[in-house]
Amino acid sequence: MYRSLSARDLFAEMDRLQRDMQQAFDPSPSIRGLGRGFPALNVGGTPKSVEIYAFAPGLDPSALEVFLDRGVLTIAGKRNPLPPEGERGATVHINERFDGPFRRVIALSDDADPDALSATYRDGVLHITVQRRASTQPRRIDVQ
Repeated sequence: MYRSLSARDLFAEMDRLQRDMQQAFDPSPSIRGLGRGFPALNVGGTPKSVEIYAFAPGLDPSALEVFLDRGVLTIAGKRNPLPPEGERGATVHINERFDGPFRRVIALSDDADPDALSATYRDGVLHITVQRRASTQPRRIDVQ
């Protein structure tokens, strides 16, 4: 019933446990995008805009919803499951593709202009540009 562990087995088990723990808390992106959520995001900025890239391949652009409310940008939608390839009743052995509803929320800085927002979806990437308010952009002042 009980199995005794040799030193080799014990160290192998500890090594496996350490790998599992590192994988659970690993900040690197995963193939599923589930480590941080789906879709995976890149958020950056320029002096004139905030640039957001959401990587969501295989979606119909009409399935995406982008909302901006009080400085909070929300990306939501639903990805439908793929039908199994081949004949009906086929057994799926591995399914690493995320499907179902998703929602990502990003808090924007106070200088983001809610009236100057654009979103495009191309080649599986949703690109959102939020312009910064002109009054907050750096400018040169001439000295008289």
